[in-house]
Amino acid sequence: MTQEGQIAPDPGVDLTDIRQQRLHKYEQLVTAGIPPYAGRVENRTTIAEARRQYAGAAEGTELRFSLAGRLMARRDMGKSIFADLQDDSGRLQLYVQKGRLDETAMQWFKALDIGDIITADGVIFTTRMGEVSLKVDSFRLLAKNLRPLPEKWHGLADTERRYRQRYLDLICNEEARTLFRHRADIVRRLRRFLEERGFMEVETPMLQPLAGGAAARPFQTHYAALDMPMVLRIAPELYLKRLLVGGFEKIFELNRNFRNEGLSRRHNPEFTMVEIYQAYGDCRTMMELVEDLITTLAQDVFGTLSLQHPNGTVINLQRPWRQVAYAELVRERMGQDWFDVTPETRRDRARTAGLEITPEMSDLDVTHEVYEKRVEQTLIQPTFVTRFPAQLVPLARRCDDDPTVVDVFELEVNGQEISPGYSELNDPVDQRRRFEEQARTAGAEAGTVDEDFLAALEHGMPPAGGMGIGIDRLIMLLTGAESIRDVVLFPQMRPPARSI
Repeated sequence: MTQEGQIAPDPGVDLTDIRQQRLHKYEQLVTAGIPPYAGRVENRTTIAEARRQYAGAAEGTELRFSLAGRLMARRDMGKSIFADLQDDSGRLQLYVQKGRLDETAMQWFKALDIGDIITADGVIFTTRMGEVSLKVDSFRLLAKNLRPLPEKWHGLADTERRYRQRYLDLICNEEARTLFRHRADIVRRLRRFLEERGFMEVETPMLQPLAGGAAARPFQTHYAALDMPMVLRIAPELYLKRLLVGGFEKIFELNRNFRNEGLSRRHNPEFTMVEIYQAYGDCRTMMELVEDLITTLAQDVFGTLSLQHPNGTVINLQRPWRQVAYAELVRERMGQDWFDVTPETRRDRARTAGLEITPEMSDLDVTHEVYEKRVEQTLIQPTFVTRFPAQLVPLARRCDDDPTVVDVFELEVNGQEISPGYSELNDPVDQRRRFEEQARTAGAEAGTVDEDFLAALEHGMPPAGGMGIGIDRLIMLLTGAESIRDVVLFPQMRPPARSI
């Protein structure tokens, strides 16, 4: 060590190579018999708890604490050092004074690097500047930092780095930590909401022989023990309906799903959903439930039903929410005679609206392209879009007054789907017919029809309402996050152009 208390750099190391310098410090610590990586911390108090106890203590009471966390800043004043210690609950200033620590300990503290994890014992007090601080009597290194943290103002400007190295984002960005605490709180309260209403949480397979419950490309794998192809589930729906057949009447699963599709601001190939089913309910049962759920979460977690998004949009969750038929929205956008003109006229109008219409697209595809590209993004305030064409939703019950449409909703908020819900199809004959039609349309083989699920339906499934809620998109809605990557701790990323 130098006289200033800094560990001397290795003479053969380029001073610009911080990692090599810190590895040299690591070796010096080992040589001095000081473990660079320690074990358990006894009798630790969180920073937030220490602050709480100090605020409630009688004047003149001496409170001693053992704190542990990451060193985030340090200001060397010569005979004293001020440093910022951060744990999961907050930050607290450390006051390290020559004389309170012996000369050797003072030198070792000065040798610490920003990013080191330490434990510090001492007495809590308030400085002359009014800042609550810990007067340090002793400290111990718990984990040596070998790579520097990002610069406070510039290191996290690289958005890709924030996603790829989320741990750095969490260390340096209080907003990121707060967002993920909100996510955990929302998921916890969602579970409580459903359990208080009599729903039972269940688990169904993520590894399945057939992909079902949605129209999506699955990730494929192979089960070596049984020598058979398998897929990661794209949705849990068909297994949850088997449980309705089995007699469970109110169930939900908070689950991970996997779809082998593209990346975008609103799509991650691995995502979280909750699917909910209620026997003897229907589409309207689910509408009431999701309205109640989302407004309860917003009020309980954020204390408001008016959500301010960074782009200036204000989402008003006050009930009741708008309900409007799919066909009506398309007419509003493309003309009241949209469904009365010829298919070729519809194609021409869609092209005029700036849509790419290819020869292989069916007439239904053209209309749905209009809905997805020109209607959905305009639905900012909560809107239940109902009565979709039956061909689009093969697992939903047909409407009694019009069998060409199904009794479903899509909840749209801020231009994106948050939740689809159905009056579930429980007619096994109609379900087989629609599965087979779906397979023909997709060019799939007859063997892709889920015969086991159809056999379950033939044993009798009660009428039911069901819905799914995309948890990632729900978090985006409630927190105002603009990208799904902001609300997923470790989003899927393309390979980096260079090593980290």
